[in-house]
Amino acid sequence: MSSEGAPKPSSSVKLVLLGEAAVGKSSLVLRFVNNDFQENKEPTIGAAFLTQKCNLPTRTIKFEIWDTAGQERFASLAPMYYRNAQSALVVYDITKPTTLLKAKHWVAELQRQASPGIVIALVGNKLDLAGPPDASSPGEEEEEDRRAISTSEAKAYAEEEGLLFYETSAKSGENVQAVFEAIANAIPESTLKPKTVGTRQGMGQEQPVRVDFDAERGAKEGCAC
Repeated sequence: MSSEGAPKPSSSVKLVLLGEAAVGKSSLVLRFVNNDFQENKEPTIGAAFLTQKCNLPTRTIKFEIWDTAGQERFASLAPMYYRNAQSALVVYDITKPTTLLKAKHWVAELQRQASPGIVIALVGNKLDLAGPPDASSPGEEEEEDRRAISTSEAKAYAEEEGLLFYETSAKSGENVQAVFEAIANAIPESTLKPKTVGTRQGMGQEQPVRVDFDAERGAKEGCAC
């Protein structure tokens, strides 16, 4: 082990968030970056950029996070954000089965078009909406437990595809730190860069930058439809 005074090596890792609208991607990032939660968060337009460090025992990972919009009209812009990404969070809502189908679509696209060796985590968000396993009152259980996608179903898919898998709650913070630490630990040493490349200097994690794209620019810079 190195001496306590010696600084740990620091590396930058590009991470992209993908998933259907309203699954809680921005809320996950806000919880990770600022340890905050906003009940009625506005939808992301285009993408937002944030940074946050993750301190591991042997190194420090600086995540450069692109939080992409989930609306279908922005889908063609996604390759701009996952290009050269070393990691991805593909998020679904455990209360909405269609969001897992969309997540599977994004996983397939990343496996096909993203950088080889990209670390992908499948994240089932809104765990706070799943009722307690041993609810005493049947009426309470019916009201509280809104889970529509079982842990076993999503976990089996993640294992089949070689993905990290977590269920999280951006609202309570449950497992949010854990999933980012798991990604940081899973990034191969060979893909790490010692210094930040191509990012904006002085961008603090408390100040997300919103990147807006109108239809014309999207047509020019996005994939051909």
